[in-house]
Amino acid sequence: MSISQYLPPFFSGPMGRPRFRAVLLAGAVLFSGWAAAQQTGGKIPVGEAYSKDKQVIAKGQQLFQANCLTCHNFKQKGIGPNLVDVTTKVTPEWMRKFIHNAPAMINSGDARAAELFQEYKQMMPPFTQLSDTDVTALMAYIGASQKVEVVSAETKKLGAPLKDPIPARITKSGLRLELEEITTAPASADKVPLARINKMVVLPGKTNRVFLEDLRGKLYEMVGNDLKVYMDMARERPGFIHTPGLATGFGSYAFHPDFYANGLFYTSHTEKANAAPADFAYADSIKVTLQWVVTEWKISDPTAATFAGTGRELLRVNMVSPIHGMQEITFNPHARKGSPDYGMLYIGVGDGGATENGFPFVCHDKTRIWSSVLRIDPQGKNSKNGHYGIPATNPYANATDPAVQKEIFCRGFRNPNRIAWTPDGKMLISDIGHANSEEINVGRAGADYGWPEREGNFVMNYRGRMDLVYHLPENDAAFHYTYPAALYDHDEGNAVSAGFVYSGTDIPQLTGKYIFGDIVNGRVFYVENSQLIPGKPAPIREFEVVLNGKPTTFQDLSGSKKTDLRFGVGLGNKMYLYTKADGKIYRIKNCTQAQQ
Repeated sequence: MSISQYLPPFFSGPMGRPRFRAVLLAGAVLFSGWAAAQQTGGKIPVGEAYSKDKQVIAKGQQLFQANCLTCHNFKQKGIGPNLVDVTTKVTPEWMRKFIHNAPAMINSGDARAAELFQEYKQMMPPFTQLSDTDVTALMAYIGASQKVEVVSAETKKLGAPLKDPIPARITKSGLRLELEEITTAPASADKVPLARINKMVVLPGKTNRVFLEDLRGKLYEMVGNDLKVYMDMARERPGFIHTPGLATGFGSYAFHPDFYANGLFYTSHTEKANAAPADFAYADSIKVTLQWVVTEWKISDPTAATFAGTGRELLRVNMVSPIHGMQEITFNPHARKGSPDYGMLYIGVGDGGATENGFPFVCHDKTRIWSSVLRIDPQGKNSKNGHYGIPATNPYANATDPAVQKEIFCRGFRNPNRIAWTPDGKMLISDIGHANSEEINVGRAGADYGWPEREGNFVMNYRGRMDLVYHLPENDAAFHYTYPAALYDHDEGNAVSAGFVYSGTDIPQLTGKYIFGDIVNGRVFYVENSQLIPGKPAPIREFEVVLNGKPTTFQDLSGSKKTDLRFGVGLGNKMYLYTKADGKIYRIKNCTQAQQ
């Protein structure tokens, strides 16, 4: 998977991952150069590519950890490239020039710069403000961190890595999605992505209402085709942050199924590291980059056009890095009063980048909540902090081991980005992958979906190179992992954008189809809901997209290689598609057979 889709405006250009590669290298260089100047009085010769000065290297390491470690390391490819051997691939002069002005190098026709752009489809911004001294010190740390890769005996047992994990390509379906442009969300930044519009929710009642949030803090009510501010998270929680992007900010929200009677509303958002004691933490030796917070709000007038209420914190979680946080909270829409699932809040918690940053044990088993979907009773009190309850029907509710986290419903996800239910009651959990696979999973109580031992239907060697995957072992059944119901590899896209099964009545050609896509390139796919079975990947087909009678793509529509495509369902079960890159919102108005 690529996490490129979560890049903040500073990192994002047409498409996140390429810029990541260059930007974080640039970021690292930027700060360590400053360190070198401070430690040596600015006298490091420019021609000395990789200083051996221990103070310079030590300061460069501090700044690398503070500014670059989220995306780069010297063990495996993460959000950015593995830097373990970068000095053997480029000259110091090339690295220096690329950091200062990558667009200029790409436009000049430099072969390697062009190759990086073609691979990642995004251009790193120029850093012309950096001095040569700025660049030198971080290069010292990078140079000191170069290693010769040693293949362990355990890695050798895995056999040869797979060059193409899923050789079969996604084919065109012959179906055209005819779109109509509805509106444009208010810009919350002056750089791409212009509006980080994310999750659409229908609030049922006497008059159904539709909401859509921007990760930068605003929750809108969609009135007709207009977006009116309902809630401003920054106003309600002064500690709220939405930087550095990477899905941080106003992560998700959910109305209690009995909202109009009790006025209860739930949100997740990010705050700075150590803003308050965390309910879920790890060893002090591991960095905390930020915290995710789940809040229950009591709204004074549930029918009001704007938010007014008081909040109480349910839980707070530390994260190793900004990526793979808490991007989904939701209730089961099929649960009815009196059923065990009614009023139970599901919370998707990613691994927080723990695996990529060298701490896989943080998310490796059921003694920690990372890499899990949690299920809690917001009105209960039997949790460790006393702020919520553990449902009696949770799979580990009666565990005798005190280390087991009884909140866990199922686990083994890198980034359980979205949770939705199909018309026939299946729980679907999308999991944005690392370097190879994007997944749609059927959620089952107590199931383990494999991360970090598995990515998609493959072995991932997190102890070695995480960008490589291998065939499953002959004894794989002994591990009892649950595998995806649909998946694709990175020949097709970089990050799955979860969708919904069409349950409207206006477009019978779409009935029973689970419609989803790829966040980065904006391709739109479907699988048949009837074929979504764990461990038996359903065939994926691609729609053609049409606007105003003309075939198009979301890359063309948004003017960006990284579209940040999302899906939503509005009134009358009508399906919406929208792109963060430009904030445009579209509605599917028809589906037709493409002309031969």
